[in-house]
Amino acid sequence: MSDVLTNAANGIGHITLNRPAALHALNTHMCANMIQVLLAWRDDPEIHAILLDHAPGTRGFCAGGDIRMIAESGAKGSKKAREFFFTEYRLNHLLFTYPKPIVALIDGVTMGGGVGISMPARFRIATENTTYAMPETGIGLFPDVGGGWYLPRKPGQIGMWLALTGARLKAADCLIAGVATHYMPTEILSAARAQIAGAAQTHDAARALDSGLEALSESAGRPKELTPENIERINRIFALESVEAIFAALEADGSDWANAQLATLRTKSPQAMKVTFRQMREGARMQSFEDEMRSEYRLASRVASRHDFQEGVRALIVDKDNAPVWNPATLEGVSAALLDELFAPLPANEEWSPL
Repeated sequence: MSDVLTNAANGIGHITLNRPAALHALNTHMCANMIQVLLAWRDDPEIHAILLDHAPGTRGFCAGGDIRMIAESGAKGSKKAREFFFTEYRLNHLLFTYPKPIVALIDGVTMGGGVGISMPARFRIATENTTYAMPETGIGLFPDVGGGWYLPRKPGQIGMWLALTGARLKAADCLIAGVATHYMPTEILSAARAQIAGAAQTHDAARALDSGLEALSESAGRPKELTPENIERINRIFALESVEAIFAALEADGSDWANAQLATLRTKSPQAMKVTFRQMREGARMQSFEDEMRSEYRLASRVASRHDFQEGVRALIVDKDNAPVWNPATLEGVSAALLDELFAPLPANEEWSPL
């Protein structure tokens, strides 16, 4: 059985992620297959909308990318890792620029690469099963797949907070953060699918989807993380001029919430946090999604082979001792020169490019 199932009928191009043992984590082959079918549907006058979901019976929409493969490749010259990032980022860009409306059913774990393929969708439907996160700083990486574009454009400083802490959001928080556009309990997803099918057969699918999905959308209840008082703290503290200043402000705040954020941040890679902070600030100023993906490819190509990513994957995914030894061990040890080196352009023949 293929890792990606595709079907075109009644105006809908339907892509179903089908790698349940890995919570539908993406590999190079899956990304290439999605690119191929999306390109075919883009120019097909019979296809009016795209539906992106996962095979039923699993708790993940898409848990990310094939991190173990990337780490193994990074330890051996990074050829396969670079191939994966190059292909995945082309898929991200294709989805971002796609001329037909996309509906993503983010019913379950939606992290990393799963965020990358769902955030470009005009309609993102969360359920009671949805758990969103960009947890990359915990494995020495950074929020890629367009994270540097999407996160700084979320309300206030929510994006910087999500990027540095890897905080996990449930549905109500996802709506506030702009991760999801609609909430529907799983029991009405069949009605949503019928609504999508009907809309895809109209002359203006996007407009029909807009009204049809809005009519089905329900309240997701009260937020757990993004309460008004926490948003005030996030906007005040995570707007500061450096990661060190954010740490100091959390220490000075002294609330239970601030102490919890501080405890979380102290487990993250100092290198990854500083890379991420700069990525968020630069991403906010990027003129195009293409520019952002080119910058992220430079970072990914280099970070995959560095100590902190290798160590993070060892500690959290391979050995699972949850005790990574970061190097540099402190924020102060991550120099501006190192950051400049990681963000620098690649040789012209190695740069990322869109399709």
